[in-house]
Amino acid sequence: MAIARAVEGADGARPVTGPWTVAVAGLVCLAVSLGIGRFAFTPLLPMMLHDGTVTLSQGGALATANYAGYLAGSLLGLVWRTESARTARYALVLTVLLTFAMALPGSLALWMLWRALAGMASALVMIHATAWCMQGLTGLGRPTWIGLMFCGTGVGIVLTGTPAFAMAAMHWSARQGWACFAGVGAVLVAAIWRVLTPWPTGVGTRPGDGPGDGAGDGAGDGGSAPWLAPRALALTAAYGLAGFGYIITATFLPVIARQAMPGSIWVDLFWPLFGVGVTIGAALVTRVGSHRDNWRMLAGLYLTQAVGVALAAAWQSTNGLALSSVLVGLPFTALIAVSMREAHRLAGPRSPTLISLMTAIYAVGQIAGPPLAATTVARTGSFGVSLSIAAGALTVGAMICFAMRARGPRC
Repeated sequence: MAIARAVEGADGARPVTGPWTVAVAGLVCLAVSLGIGRFAFTPLLPMMLHDGTVTLSQGGALATANYAGYLAGSLLGLVWRTESARTARYALVLTVLLTFAMALPGSLALWMLWRALAGMASALVMIHATAWCMQGLTGLGRPTWIGLMFCGTGVGIVLTGTPAFAMAAMHWSARQGWACFAGVGAVLVAAIWRVLTPWPTGVGTRPGDGPGDGAGDGAGDGGSAPWLAPRALALTAAYGLAGFGYIITATFLPVIARQAMPGSIWVDLFWPLFGVGVTIGAALVTRVGSHRDNWRMLAGLYLTQAVGVALAAAWQSTNGLALSSVLVGLPFTALIAVSMREAHRLAGPRSPTLISLMTAIYAVGQIAGPPLAATTVARTGSFGVSLSIAAGALTVGAMICFAMRARGPRC
């Protein structure tokens, strides 16, 4: 089926001309929902502290509210059956509006509400934009191009992180920064609006992709609920460990750097370097053919990130933290992309439910990380213990992936 022709007749939308258009639309979805809606908070927090609008503990509460909202959005995706393209559209609009809301006068309680809702919107975009993009790319014969979509997170981190430092140098207020990023988000959403439309029935469903085929690894094991098949549950468990494993480094990397190298000019460069690593890692996934074993790739990605997290604890110098930033960033969205590809292969057209479950467990891991780090730092004065636990969790995730590969196509 020619998707371009089919989509042209759906709701009068502009035709999708090929996999590049679909993948770039997915990239923009994540750049807005995660790069702006979620991660813009990281470089803007120092500006909020400088403005006196929040304290450090209040900033931590805002971050926790966002993670909790992400979990709520994931759980909503489990019970709310809706069309993916339209849901992603609405969630993107909500992300832009909530980003702008942070630029308006308000109280801590109100800002926590905005951040929680933004987290919910981020989860809905992750679930439904991924399902939409994977379905289209599969129908176009380019399922591995999903990695290009996941470049969006890194692009968004660089897009917000680098200008934020310039904003601070020009003495912008945090409110001006929030408003600026909301404007950027609005332009990006408008650019893909006509592309992000529902696929015709049957697009993206091929032998081995859906439950009941028996062509894929465990594709038919879950019966009417493929997300409960052993391989799907293993994928979900490992994915939750990934959420826990990366979040401590990603949340506290600037703090770790400042503790290790007080006064260094390099401490503000690790976050953008992390974003560059995220982008490169996701781009590399697109170079890997669909014939490659997903479980083997996942095991390698988990181990790479485990080494990066361990380096943040063991080698706290400019070179060590730079290498840690790259090694934690490279597998970040690459791991997500390969996991989503395996989820689509296992559950086919019903992959949004499996992706929702995976995203919820991932969110639980994210929520658990920062409190553990805060507790261990209070007791030991160092991030070493929490980082070691995180590296261990990622290693367990790799072991799960190796085990699934060793058990063969049926388990």
